[in-house]
Amino acid sequence: MSQTLDVGAKAPPTRDERVVRRSLLSRLLTRPEVGALLGAIVIFIIFFTVAPPFRDASSLSTVLYVSSTFGIPAVAVALLMIGGEFDLSAGVAVTTSALVASMFAYQFTANMWLGVLVSLVVALVVGFINGYLVVKTGIPSFLVTLGTFFMLRGLNLAVTKMITGNVGTNDVANIDGFKSAQAVFASSFTVAGVSIRITLLWWILFVAIATWVLLRTHIGNWIFAVGGSAPSSRAVGVPVNKVKIGLFMAVGLMGWFTGMHILFAFNTVQSGIGVGNEFIYIVAAVVGGCLLTGGYGSVIGAAIGAFIFGMTNQGIVYAGWNPDWFFFFLGALLLGAILLNDQVRKRAEAMR
Repeated sequence: MSQTLDVGAKAPPTRDERVVRRSLLSRLLTRPEVGALLGAIVIFIIFFTVAPPFRDASSLSTVLYVSSTFGIPAVAVALLMIGGEFDLSAGVAVTTSALVASMFAYQFTANMWLGVLVSLVVALVVGFINGYLVVKTGIPSFLVTLGTFFMLRGLNLAVTKMITGNVGTNDVANIDGFKSAQAVFASSFTVAGVSIRITLLWWILFVAIATWVLLRTHIGNWIFAVGGSAPSSRAVGVPVNKVKIGLFMAVGLMGWFTGMHILFAFNTVQSGIGVGNEFIYIVAAVVGGCLLTGGYGSVIGAAIGAFIFGMTNQGIVYAGWNPDWFFFFLGALLLGAILLNDQVRKRAEAMR
């Protein structure tokens, strides 16, 4: 009996090819962003299905805007968590930055940009103090920044009332330099008839820069090393103290930028806002794959985590659900993300 050779049939993969494919899949699953990406897809499909307004381009623009206002600080918070530390003062520090810029420019009748620069200095100093106290005293950053949180919260309210006589700042829209600063921090532009806030572009830029630093520079290697084991990193010459202080100052920088957006988007600032936002920044980082123990994580993952928060925040409204349940969904989201990330990592390790 003759046999016909099927020249079109593909040969089964060799052992080496299977090993390569498994290796690629294993590396993909070990990426911190995988769990967040899967979660984002699921949440997007849910709201796309149950909330018709969610399908509009303008609604997506709003979701992205909300995501960017939380995603910008989350960039630095993610880096800090990868470095093994926390900052519980990040939420109120955003408000402090906005208050300082507003009151300085108004009270001294100064150009708005001078207030912006003074605010930047204050934000970096606060970050430096947090980092310095952590590395010099050995006290956990959770406790140091918790103290900073209460101090800034008290200063925000007390100083604002003392200077303005109210719990909010005066309107700074007529101060010289306001329009140009607003164009940088809080302007918008139109694409295909949809209004896009400039914070989205800044967010993308900050994520790109932070990702490049984390994955392509010595500083990024130092951040991972310090978060994994500070004593071991110090033993091989990594400037642990400088890295940690720099990360706290980066949180101050991103908080300052967000504060400037709030100021120039609304012209005035209420001294009580920002309380609790630090947890949202941390949630975004954790959902994005950052370990609470440090040494592992991704800025891109944190960006996806912020996007998940933005979808949940707005999606509940678009779906007509009771917003009182929002924090329940946020907690469930955090718990689900932690469990999913844990399972993804375990499967990836089992495939190695």
